[in-house]
Amino acid sequence: MEWLDLIIGFFIANLLGYGGGPSSIPLMYEEIVPHYHWLSDAEFSNMLALGNALPGPIATKVAAYVGYEIYGWAGVILALAATVLPSATGLILLLRLLSKYRQSTVVKGMTLMVQPVIAIMMVTLTWQMAKGPIDSIGIWQTLIIAAIAFWAMERRKIHPALVIVVAFVYGGLVLRYFV
Repeated sequence: MEWLDLIIGFFIANLLGYGGGPSSIPLMYEEIVPHYHWLSDAEFSNMLALGNALPGPIATKVAAYVGYEIYGWAGVILALAATVLPSATGLILLLRLLSKYRQSTVVKGMTLMVQPVIAIMMVTLTWQMAKGPIDSIGIWQTLIIAAIAFWAMERRKIHPALVIVVAFVYGGLVLRYFV
């Protein structure tokens, strides 16, 4: 029955993931870690970091990885279908509807009011993912690395994949002496 759980878990996360892949990540996290226990917090964090370093949409990479871990190549196909089909179907239907009611204040209000909810979901996911490094390397080391990553990506406009690679190198070469 894991194949059915795989379909349901990714279908729900991506059906409700308004705003694209990044907004689906907290929903996927809820299905993958606490609900089905397919991955631990640390495994999810590592998968997300590696997935962000690779090209392409993050939601499909998460689905492919977890699908493979749970049910092999059939799991990849099932998880990807459950990830892509809600979005593709929704896109087609919503674009037709939005083009018809483009100037409606109701449509504008709906899209504006869901944004704070997505922001809180991202903050919650960030907090969940920060617990692991805080426990293992301490709050100050975690905050310093986070601040440098923020500075590199937001101020210096360095691509996130490069920041992730530098963090991997730093963790492998430097942090192993402190943990």
